Amino acid sequence: MTYIVNGRRFDREPAPGQCLRTFLRALGRFGVKKGCDAGDCGACTVWLDGVPVHSCITPAFRANGREVTTIEGLGRPGALHPVQRQFQDAPGFQCGFCTAGMIMTSATFTEDQKADLPRALKGNLCRCTGYRAIEDAVKGVSAVETAAPGKAVGTSVGAPAGHDVVTGRAEFTMDTRIDGMLHLKVLHSPHAHARILSIDKSAALAVPGVHRVYTWEDVPRRRFTTAIHTDHLVDPDDTCILDDTVRFAGQRVAAVLADTIGAAEEGCRRLAVEYEVLPAVFDPEAAMADGAPQLHGSHDPFVRDPGHNILVELHSHIGDIDAGFAAADVIHEGTYFSPRVQHAHLETHGSIAWMEDGRLNVRTSSQSPSIAKVKLEYLFALRPDQVRVFCKRVGGGFGGKQEVIAEDLVALATLDTGRPTSFEYTREEEFTTASPRHPMSLTVTLGAKADGTLTAFQVRNVSNTGAYGNHGGETLYAGGAAVMIYRCPNKKFDAYSVYTNTVPSGALRGYGMTQPAFAVESAMDELARALHIDPLELRRRNIVRPGEPLLALHEGPDDVVFTEDGLARCIDLVGDAVARTADQAPPGPEWLVGTGVASSLHETAPPTDHLSEAWVTLGDDLIYELAVGTPEFGEGTSTAHVQIAANQLGTTPSRIRLVQSDTDRTGFDTGAFASAGLFVAGNAVLRAANAVRDRILQFAAAHTGIHVVMCTMDDDGVVCGDRRVSLAELVALARRRGIRFTAARKAYGSPRSVTSNTQGFRVAVHRVTGEIRILYSVQAADAGVIINPAQVRGQVEGGVAQGVGFALTENHQVDGNGVMANPNLRNYRIPTYADSPRTEVLLVGSADSVGPLRAKGMAECCINPVAPALANAVHDATGVRYRALPLTPERIYGRLSAEQSVSTG
Repeated sequence: MTYIVNGRRFDREPAPGQCLRTFLRALGRFGVKKGCDAGDCGACTVWLDGVPVHSCITPAFRANGREVTTIEGLGRPGALHPVQRQFQDAPGFQCGFCTAGMIMTSATFTEDQKADLPRALKGNLCRCTGYRAIEDAVKGVSAVETAAPGKAVGTSVGAPAGHDVVTGRAEFTMDTRIDGMLHLKVLHSPHAHARILSIDKSAALAVPGVHRVYTWEDVPRRRFTTAIHTDHLVDPDDTCILDDTVRFAGQRVAAVLADTIGAAEEGCRRLAVEYEVLPAVFDPEAAMADGAPQLHGSHDPFVRDPGHNILVELHSHIGDIDAGFAAADVIHEGTYFSPRVQHAHLETHGSIAWMEDGRLNVRTSSQSPSIAKVKLEYLFALRPDQVRVFCKRVGGGFGGKQEVIAEDLVALATLDTGRPTSFEYTREEEFTTASPRHPMSLTVTLGAKADGTLTAFQVRNVSNTGAYGNHGGETLYAGGAAVMIYRCPNKKFDAYSVYTNTVPSGALRGYGMTQPAFAVESAMDELARALHIDPLELRRRNIVRPGEPLLALHEGPDDVVFTEDGLARCIDLVGDAVARTADQAPPGPEWLVGTGVASSLHETAPPTDHLSEAWVTLGDDLIYELAVGTPEFGEGTSTAHVQIAANQLGTTPSRIRLVQSDTDRTGFDTGAFASAGLFVAGNAVLRAANAVRDRILQFAAAHTGIHVVMCTMDDDGVVCGDRRVSLAELVALARRRGIRFTAARKAYGSPRSVTSNTQGFRVAVHRVTGEIRILYSVQAADAGVIINPAQVRGQVEGGVAQGVGFALTENHQVDGNGVMANPNLRNYRIPTYADSPRTEVLLVGSADSVGPLRAKGMAECCINPVAPALANAVHDATGVRYRALPLTPERIYGRLSAEQSVSTG
């Protein structure tokens, strides 16, 4: 068969049944991405004779004799297609994994299609942006600015990788070919709880191309935690690479290594496994009861209460809770449930390993290559100098890649065979085996005086950590932030992280605060209505103020800086914005309209150790090399780091060359999560850049005989008094003297400050169908000093859109046997363009941050108030309180119709 791909002819015969996506990637066209392999996400979009198609569901043979155009053939460096240019200038991307597909689709749009983007973009998904930036890109709206030397901070400069993203040349984890690479696939347990009695490998090993079958007997028997934190002791070592007991449906049973993915999959199908099925428990309350099936035995030291499946429990009180309730004029109590939800980053988990010069190299999709490296050293008894772990660009994370769940198997296979090994999750494996958000059930009891003053604040939180405890304790502790936001002399907090026979829960944007925020902010709304006080006013009267202690779990000292009232300003801004829409008419007579608000506080770094080291070097080419271990997956830290360095060095971002996320080429970095990529790593960059700047100035001062206080950086030179010395001259002189302009600096996640967010919605609810339409969305955010306005706005917009999905449509549906029933994007339903509101973003500038140049991260916290604000708006519209997510039409209609029947009966 003959294929014309980007104008080049290939005479190639596809494999039987091969899709066009895998065929094109085999030709090296890596701009064609895999997000679903089901025609749901559009990341694989290419043109056939100028018409966009999803190549994952297009048989390769159908392209025979036709013109195939991929993102690499749409334009070329220096001559971008107009739509590529628009996506670069908007910028119309964050992680960039969906961008090639978005461009290939939108580059064919007619003016009529541009006017109806909800329909035109229905086949393309983005998890990062919230789609507003994509709309701007399609319509040619530009936000990217050019920074003057030394003036990068506060400017919406473009991402360093922007050009490569829009041309399809940005490398993601799996975008490479290595000669002799083997492929690994995993057999997953069909049972929620079982003991493996035997595994017969013979039929699998007989499959042509199969090299190895690994079972629990073939791996190091070292317990570890898949969770990524600097201090691994905060998570239980309760997991094995492969185990003889499976504790959830989907757990690894065996791994097959073969020449091709197809052979590995066939090998998995031919494995004969004998199980002894054990009793299972799926509900955490039932798991804590006497006589419940036990997941981990009493010999496991990490289990707090092995008899009741309790991993961690927290109990704290401040003041006298009973006296607080006795003093209350009104008491409200409600139980609120947040379900298991998935990250749905479009790039699935994947890792590639190979040996080079006797060292293990692992290329992976991770939020922390440094800690992944430490875990591999431990698991396989390797010295630090024997392992390198690095990331290319990561296609979304949201906490899902704050785990080591692919790196261990490729390392195992490569260390065993000496051959390169690749392991890439399918979309179904993401849903059934990767770590979603913890389901939590929270009972909130509030007592208040008639004037709204809180007298008692009690929370009981039961968190379902699933079969293993990765992140189970830390997310439980983080939920205290929802209690911290309000002043009250009497607080009580009881929380339990409970093992069940379900997929292990993990880190997800908001990290243990999203679920308690839904509960507390819903309860505050209900309390306000019981008191006949405006919900915003009740918050104003009770929010913690600067100088007051942030009390949640204890009354001891902390390291949090809290000196400005960003939260009150956020509440006021949203109150004013929502009031502007008060007269907005409903879509029709069958629609009920309401308004809702919610707030949150978020500490700017985790309370456990977080460390980052940055290196800055002025090279002989007069380009500053900035090396920092933080990976980039759409949170924008790469752009911010470059801006910080350029700002301090008196130059432009174009003169900063970024090296990142490579344990051979960068210092240790705990990772990009909890907004620490900006807050902690940004401080390391700031200190390293300042150190290099000071060295250059001191050298120039000594060279010119001018006092250093009279010397300033000047893009590519130093001005000393009335004399200007070029960097070229200084570098040459320093080189002759054996001097290098280089520095390394570290930063830690302490002290910390707090960010504030308030979300407002105006919604319409259809009284017959239960459909919810968002008429207006606004969020005010205290992000400190703004490094990049366009990026901050994009993070908030994306966080709101993701929060809307969690609140309205997304839910792991698990059957009675613990098996997920909707493990695909089509049935799980993340928001499309049509589902995502255009959010007005109001930025509150404050100076109480101890972050770099007083900046605060905004990628994490913006999601926390979204779901409760929506639920409060729905209650305001319907008069019915919904205390469980998601707010699906059938759930809305079921309660709404019942209430209407009672009221008319």
